[in-house]
Amino acid sequence: MNASVSHGLNAERLHHLKSVIEDDIKKDLYFGGAVIVARHGEIGLYHAFGHADSRKTRPVQKDSVFSLFSVTKSFTNVLVLRAIEMGQFAFHTKIKDVVSEFAGKGRDDITVLHLLTHSSGMPPIYTPNEGMYIDVLEDMVMTICERVSAEHRPNEVVAYSALVSHAMLGYMLVKTDPKGRRYRDIANEDLLLPLGLKDTSVGRRRDLKERHLVPEFRGNSPTQHLGHSNFGPNGAFEEEDAEMPWVGIVSTALDMYRFAEMLRRGGEGNGVRILSPTSVKLARRNWTGDKPNEVFKKLCIERGWPIIPAYIGLGFPLRGDTVGVNLYGSMTSPGTMGGYGAGTTIWWTDPELDLTFIGLMTGVMNADANYLRWRRLSDIAVSAAT
Repeated sequence: MNASVSHGLNAERLHHLKSVIEDDIKKDLYFGGAVIVARHGEIGLYHAFGHADSRKTRPVQKDSVFSLFSVTKSFTNVLVLRAIEMGQFAFHTKIKDVVSEFAGKGRDDITVLHLLTHSSGMPPIYTPNEGMYIDVLEDMVMTICERVSAEHRPNEVVAYSALVSHAMLGYMLVKTDPKGRRYRDIANEDLLLPLGLKDTSVGRRRDLKERHLVPEFRGNSPTQHLGHSNFGPNGAFEEEDAEMPWVGIVSTALDMYRFAEMLRRGGEGNGVRILSPTSVKLARRNWTGDKPNEVFKKLCIERGWPIIPAYIGLGFPLRGDTVGVNLYGSMTSPGTMGGYGAGTTIWWTDPELDLTFIGLMTGVMNADANYLRWRRLSDIAVSAAT
């Protein structure tokens, strides 16, 4: 085996990464998945592993379509930054000034920047009303406005927002769109189609159904995800018309790589300028100082892990410069940015190593096991850089 290749990745280390993932699957830590490692815009590893389900009836293929869960937020972040560039609103636009129903309940001073940086003071909830359908964006936003009050003043604490921030940001896009489009159409026309992401959609598009790997949560979800078609306790992920800007996009590993590459390249992909380099540079800056992520802090206390700063950029979690249990590993550069979804999905791009990593897995893991899984696999990926 040739130890080094032209794209600056060591073949032996990439083979080791494959072996570690295969061993994890044999141990039933997760079912399978698809992984891409690339450097300088060239793919060194692109491989599908294992199966989609616990019964091992369906192998994962390279073109398998995954529910991205909270990696969806990365797409919404890009659309929000683009809207700011286009003058639809600003970082310091108050949410109530666009969505009047958001006024009151301690929320009057919350801005777009607070939502992007998970510093709004809104509680880190998974649903505004247990048992409701979550696949209609306006229903979710109006229920948030009616039922969910702020718990802190903006900028007092940082607490990862699984739902509220990106539901509201998605609705801000809709309310300020000069063409009066739905969120799904904004995403499709302004981001997915320009980048050539033909296997990515808001909601599970009908033509992607046969390749979609329906998530198995393995008891590792804090809530149900109900959709109007009543497909089951997590049926929202199978809804074709779902609009969930915080959790509802589906995609393939290769499309996720193209999305991440756009950001690695400073906002340009497929010959199209999506964001300015200035926006991408600002997105890689730590906007939350030394404050910890209160949600992750609880897990660190429970597991005896060191408590580290949240390191959140403009919507994108960052690596930061403190060594701790980090999804992007221990050796990526401080400006590494990316996104992750509940116990399954991750992407990151390191600007100093010029390295991109995509991991879409099946079989949802507990949060602590998921952090340790991605830290280890990310470190191995970094070790392949020559």
